[in-house]
Amino acid sequence: MSPERSNAYRRVMQTLDDIGPSKLLESEQRRIRYAADNLIFSTDLVGDADAIEALEDIEALCRVLVASGRWEYATAARLADDVFQCGPDPALLRAA
Repeated sequence: MSPERSNAYRRVMQTLDDIGPSKLLESEQRRIRYAADNLIFSTDLVGDADAIEALEDIEALCRVLVASGRWEYATAARLADDVFQCGPDPALLRAA
């Protein structure tokens, strides 16, 4: 696991600690944790169906949070990016 992935995971957990309780339902917090956990342990985004599903779920959740006015676009985009960065680098997968 790279330091970048560890740092991304830490940012996701920090976001949940900082704004999760006031801006997210418990079920939404669980979804975010589940996605970050799946991705941090993933070694292959191409063949890891759970990791792919987790990414798709976070993208959908972020769209709902923005559309409902509960979150600003920039905050949701930052969370989605941090969750994505918990996973393996797609550039490394293409080079292999």
